[in-house]
Amino acid sequence: MLFKTIECGGMEIPNRLVRSATHEWMAEPDGTPTERLGDLYEELAKNEVGLIITGYAYVNPKGKSDHLQQGIYDDKFIEPYKNITSKVHKYPSKIVLQIVHGGRQTMITVESPFAFAPSAVTEATRGMTPEEMTEKEVLETIEDFAQAIRRAKEAGFDAVQLHCAHGFLLSNFISPYSNRRRDRWGGSTEKRTQVIVDIIKRARELVGDDYPITTKLNASDGFPKNTKKKSLDAPESVEIAKILADNGICAIEVSAGIAEAGQELFWKNIDSEEKEAYYREYSRMIKEAVDIPVMLVGGIRSKKVMEMLLDEDYADMVSVCRPLICETDLALKIKNSENYVAKCVSCNLCSDKTGIKCNYDFDE
Repeated sequence: MLFKTIECGGMEIPNRLVRSATHEWMAEPDGTPTERLGDLYEELAKNEVGLIITGYAYVNPKGKSDHLQQGIYDDKFIEPYKNITSKVHKYPSKIVLQIVHGGRQTMITVESPFAFAPSAVTEATRGMTPEEMTEKEVLETIEDFAQAIRRAKEAGFDAVQLHCAHGFLLSNFISPYSNRRRDRWGGSTEKRTQVIVDIIKRARELVGDDYPITTKLNASDGFPKNTKKKSLDAPESVEIAKILADNGICAIEVSAGIAEAGQELFWKNIDSEEKEAYYREYSRMIKEAVDIPVMLVGGIRSKKVMEMLLDEDYADMVSVCRPLICETDLALKIKNSENYVAKCVSCNLCSDKTGIKCNYDFDE
């Protein structure tokens, strides 16, 4: 299964291995993508990663989340991104631009002195309270996302991925923990999902009905089950997945967690098959509810587990990130081995602000 093709929104993807998005710290200060990013994605394509999802690109300077993050908020980025997609398209791999707004996790700067979000709920890890978005700001943000999708298509990306996970703005909207609104974008599950539906509808006016729009979806905020906080979890996340699939999302990458819940988003010490694929039960529930491809991310390390996830209907595709930072040729090693296990030890030292790279000393 792992090296069989799969169709997604008109894309034919050469295999089921996905490079999941991560922040690379490889853009210019204004968000312009660099040649380093192009070289990174080309290396993954050359080594037969079926689907490459870029690091998150912000749709408005007021939604930037980190230093040297790539942007997609202006038409000036189209040509630099064309240089990147043309490198990848020398190979069968497909490349997807992940787009995002920081929301409650926006980086505070002199130019952007406050964050805004669906509701003024304090972000506990930083002690920062965002401003509640006005209706005008919500509508402007919907347009920001739609225009970003147009730019991605013009730049040659095979699809886009809406980042609806990990505490960023669209994740803020779908979660009752961070969305306390009582207008058309808050309250019920349907209303909290409406902003994403509105982005899809507006994007369709710009790019047509056949351009693939995918999403990375939080299946849970990650708070302990015994907490009194009202937050996102199954079965509500399954209902959100169904709404998105019914409104034109052509694939869902299942993840979970926000920083405030206390669980690290990138779990450490994944050193056994039992620890791999820690969100698998969420992905199975979503896969059973929708008729579009489901990708699963989260500590997947071994070929044996990858094949099990596909064979036992946990997912249609498997997403990895840290192992591909450690071994860019991981796909070929898996393809040519009976049961390859990635070298990655899940130490998280690859989160390097000079540019992502494996910094683990295997000789120690």
